[in-house]
Order: sequence, then C-alpha cells, then structure tokens
Amino acid sequence: MKLCTLLPLLILTASPAIAQDTPIIHDGEFEHLRAQFGTAWDAQDVEIDAKLAEIRDANGGQPPNFLYILIDDVSFGQMGDRKMNYVMGIETPNINQLATEGLSLMRMYTEPSCTPTRTAMLTGRHPVRAGVEEVKVALVGEGLPASEVTLPEILKQAGYNTAHVGKWHQGDIEQSYPHNQGFDWAAFPLHQQVQLSLMTPEAMRSNAMLGYVPEGQNNQFLLDARFKPYGLVTGVEAEAGGVAREVDMAAGEVWTQDKYEDMNLRYQQQALEQLQRVAAEDAPFFLQYWPLYPLNFVYPDQAISRNGGFHADKLQLLDGWIGDLLDALEETGEADNTIVVLMADNGLMYHYEGTSGLNQLIYRGGKTQHLEGGVRTDAFIRWPNVIVANSAAGDIFHVSDIYTTMARIAGATDYIPRDRVIDGIDQTALLLNGEGHGRRDYVYVYEGPVLRSVVKQEFKMHLPAPGQPGAGAPTYNIYRDPREQHPLVGYSLWAGASFQDMVKRHQKMIAKYPHSEIGTGLPYEGIENLRPESELARETFMSWQ
Repeated sequence: MKLCTLLPLLILTASPAIAQDTPIIHDGEFEHLRAQFGTAWDAQDVEIDAKLAEIRDANGGQPPNFLYILIDDVSFGQMGDRKMNYVMGIETPNINQLATEGLSLMRMYTEPSCTPTRTAMLTGRHPVRAGVEEVKVALVGEGLPASEVTLPEILKQAGYNTAHVGKWHQGDIEQSYPHNQGFDWAAFPLHQQVQLSLMTPEAMRSNAMLGYVPEGQNNQFLLDARFKPYGLVTGVEAEAGGVAREVDMAAGEVWTQDKYEDMNLRYQQQALEQLQRVAAEDAPFFLQYWPLYPLNFVYPDQAISRNGGFHADKLQLLDGWIGDLLDALEETGEADNTIVVLMADNGLMYHYEGTSGLNQLIYRGGKTQHLEGGVRTDAFIRWPNVIVANSAAGDIFHVSDIYTTMARIAGATDYIPRDRVIDGIDQTALLLNGEGHGRRDYVYVYEGPVLRSVVKQEFKMHLPAPGQPGAGAPTYNIYRDPREQHPLVGYSLWAGASFQDMVKRHQKMIAKYPHSEIGTGLPYEGIENLRPESELARETFMSWQ
C-alpha cells in the first residue's frame, strides 16, 4: 500500500487530446516566470514553429526520430569528457564524440534515484504527483498508474513507432508495464539491478550483498523461509495489447552473474534489432534504450579499464556498445533526422564508492540524496544540422522537460493532458537557439515524498527543519560551493523569504491539483508463463494484503 502523505490525494484520469489553445497547467514558479517573460517567449515561439516546419519540410514532412539512452547511476563528469576520463582511469570515447557533436547540458537535474527519474521523464511530472515516491526491490503490487499519460503515449497519437529495451522499473503490476504505457514493443526486467546483479552467489562472494544467499551463513535458527525475496520474475518481452512472457529462465533455476551478463548482451542486441526495425518503417520512431550496465557488483575476470572497479569497468564496456548503436543508426540513413539524447538518471551509488570505481568528483552526494551529487548528471543532445556542434548550455534543465520538449518537436503538444500539473517545461528554444534561451531557472528537489531543497539560479536552499525560520536555512551558492559544505548566512538572510515564496507557490498548486495515487494491483498479472516459484511468491505476498 502507498505510504500516507501530508496532502490529500486524487486519482487523475487520462484526458483525450485537447486543442492547443487550452494552456498546459504548469507549476506556480513557471507562471511566475511567464508573467515576466511571456510576451518575449510568445514571439520567440512563432519563430520556433517556423523553424520546426522548415526542418520537417526538409525531411519530406516527417518530424525527427528520437533515440533516448538513459544510463544508471553515473554522476556528473564521469562520462563525455576526456580530462575526467584520465582522472578516473576509464575511457568513454564514443560518448565523448557524441558530446562534441551536439549540446552538453551542464545543469541537468534529475530525481535522486532511478524509479522517480524515469517517472518524471515518462510523465513530465514530479514523480510524487503520480504517487511514485521511491525505489522498490521485490514484490509490491504497485506501479505507474494507467491514468498517467506518458511520452510514448502522446508520441503514438502523433504517428510515432515506439520501442523500449532495458531497465524499466515502473512497477510489477500489469498497468505499469511499458507495452501498456505507450510502447509497441518492449523487452525489460520486472525489477532492477538489486535483484539482477546483487542478489546472486557471485555478489555474495564479492562481499557486495550480505545476508541474502543461503550458503553465506548456516541458517541454524531460520524459521520464516519466506523472509528473503524468492521467485522473482526476471526479464520479459511483450507487444502492445498482448501479454508478457518471461524469457531465458527455467523453473527452479538460480539467477547468477552469468544470467545477468547474458541479459545485458541480449538487451544490447535487441536495441540494435529494434533500431533496424523502426528505422525501416515509414513513420518516425521513438526508441528508448535504458541499459542495466554499468550497475554490476562482480569484478571482471580481466578488467578492460585502468580503473577496474566493477561499475567503472562496465561503463567503459557500455561506451563501446553505445558506439555500436550510434554506428548502426548511421547505417540506417536516419542519423541526420534523429535526435539522440544520452544522460544518466542520478548520481553514483555512493554506498559502493571505492570498490565500484566511481567517485563523487565535483559534487557531493549520490543516489537517494537531494545534494547536487545525487541529482546532477551529464546529458548530451545531438541533432545534426540543428543543434550547434560542440556547444554547451548552463541553463537549468530538469529531466521532466524532456517530455514537453520532445512533444513540441514531434508536433504532439496537443496530446499533453490539461487536467493536471505538468512540471516539464518546453525547452525547444534552448535546443534551437542555444545557451541563454532556457525557460527554467529553478528546480524543486524531492527525496521520496519530502521536498528537501529548492534551486533558483545559482542558489540552493536546503529546506529548514519544522519551526526553523527560512532566514536560518542552509543556503549555498553552487558556483562557489559545489559540494554544499559551507552555508553562509549572507545568502539566507536575503534569500530565505524568496525561497519560502517559491515553496508556497508550489504548495498552492498541489492544493489545487492534488497528487494522484500510485497504481495498485496483483503483482505479475499479465505474464503468461509464471514459474511455480513466482506463483508461490505472489500467493504468499497476497495472503496478507
């Protein structure tokens, strides 16, 4: 069941397409900006529409394709930069090349962990608005609700072919599966790498996962044989309108590191296959590839990187795979009309800092934390002949902006729902006109259901404890103090009231448009070939619900 929150909840239902003269409902802070800059933005939008029409005309009337690659748990600076490659002892030449061919977003903000970030990208909304608050590992009977209108769903209405390959992690209930959330075809694991790469005998022997594998202790006084997760579904495949089928896992089989490595290889091959398929069809495409690597917790037999850590080494391997995918895109002849976005979902899994080979580098913190190290990641966008090559932008960009921006470029803005707050801002002007043309100078940063910090321009306030005045809240200048270690009262004395106003504007919109409930249901429904142990796990879980 969903944890209680402080604000009332309301289930929102999906809306049909509404004419574009009905405005998208944005958060209060954006409307605060629009009151100041709306006239200039409206004039600029006329120019943007003309430019997008020109780009379509040059491509036979077709809008651009999208290839969206989302990498797991990699902090800012850990890929795309040759100097930082040398600092870390890894090589990412293909990602570096992609960075030089497009735009580097220097202030990309995500959510602090993988499930919320992916929800924000898919829905254009802070995940808490959809009832999605945290990462789950085993059976929960929860997931992204059908009432959310996802990016692939609106792209489908605009005529796009859609495919998803790799990590999903939006729930273990049928309504949450990608082929029920707008994708024509999907190959994905039901859970994530805690199950897939940590809950293995090899990870136990690497001292990365403790207490899970039975042979790690003698279990002399064990009574509850159902305490440790068991029978979890691994990888499934499905098409829209159909049921899913688990692949490459037999009844009674133990999941191992070899199985995990085979899954990664399979997803890479399927990403290449799906690219060839969608590129050959007479429609624009949206291909989403969310690799499982570099998340891995077993040292390789032979390291390929100077670093050798079990995450860093797989990041270097993944760079080669991404190079293969980009080469395949060139071979299809669609590269010039394909927008490639590559980014990470949140900062490093700092809990394994040292052994993983990744480290915090510039910003302090990592996965699960509201600190810059948890929510600042590398992000690169390539759009040949449109985005200036080897360019960079210091404008603030939030992962939810991908939703609204891709919709605009695809001609699908009309299909964005108008009955709920959309946090994503249309940043097409930034892509077309470059640095200084962003339309966001703020970010609200949640940890689960709790608003933990607010960013505005170069300033960041950590929300004060209950009863503490805003003038006493820790406030930082991120340029001067990127590790958020030296709060200065000289900032908070003037900024406290302004930050509190930002929070109040945000809260007023939540009161007007309350959060939705997370989707709930029977775990593993819609999978046609559940193994007996998966059936037992589900029966045990449901027996006490």
